[in-house]
Amino acid sequence: MRDTFNKMIGRTRYVVLRLFLHLGGGEVAPILGVLNSAGRDAIDADGDLEVLGEGLVEISQTLLQYDEYWLSAANEGDVFFDEGEAGDYVNELFTDSAQRYLSEPGYSSDSRANEPLSIPVTRNVIVMITVAYEGEVPELETDLSNVQALKEGLKALINLHYKHRFKAIQVHFSPAQLGDELTSDQLLQYYPELIPL
Repeated sequence: MRDTFNKMIGRTRYVVLRLFLHLGGGEVAPILGVLNSAGRDAIDADGDLEVLGEGLVEISQTLLQYDEYWLSAANEGDVFFDEGEAGDYVNELFTDSAQRYLSEPGYSSDSRANEPLSIPVTRNVIVMITVAYEGEVPELETDLSNVQALKEGLKALINLHYKHRFKAIQVHFSPAQLGDELTSDQLLQYYPELIPL
């Protein structure tokens, strides 16, 4: 009802969404390379939305290519008609995602310098995508915990970038660097909202 009323009076609609995707199997480690590369580009670009969007497109396309490794997913979000409230919710989700287990990458070049050359390969990767956008996107404003809906949702994220409708983009992932491992027990402990696909 509130949504309809606000549309009638012409108020801008902001959607804040967070998507969780868990990939599993022996072949998922290369995804960490794509995620880390996009993370470094985002830091270098100092938060430029165009660069963040390009990174999100690359991440979304990679996730779509790895769909056979999708194990579970979840999403949450809300609609706002006040940009400040939407921004507060983005910050709240950012803080929560950053506090999840192993989701803070260490981008310093010498962080792995003294470690052995053989490193364990993780069999679990969690990607957390938080976005804020203007308008309405039915493919994202639904339950994304089934494979087809998730595919449509990732494609919708790509389209939002090309339509220049993003207000905020954040990507967190765990483990945040090669050599770290995310166990099944840690998945249950730190990502309880995941629903099997």
